[in-house]
Amino acid sequence: MNISLKLAETLSSSGVKSVYGEPVVVDGTTIVPVAAVKFGFGGSVGDDEDGPGRSGGGGGGGVAVPFGAYVSDEAGVRFRPNLITLLAVGIPFVWVA
Repeated sequence: MNISLKLAETLSSSGVKSVYGEPVVVDGTTIVPVAAVKFGFGGSVGDDEDGPGRSGGGGGGGVAVPFGAYVSDEAGVRFRPNLITLLAVGIPFVWVA
């Protein structure tokens, strides 16, 4: 089995749902989480004292950043931002300015 193909198959089904779950309905209000989900992987093979292509390594990781949620109720649909995420993203821009 090719590990690259298996990894691609697994990651194609990953996303906000796999991190935060399905939308939730509470007292007639539907809450849908919104997030950015990113993955990165790499690997390499190299030469060592045993010969060419005898050593190697790899690694990977992922991160999910919760931006907020869409809230749908009798008043309509609106986006409710995650204020902590906004502060974490906004503070470096204010610092530079």
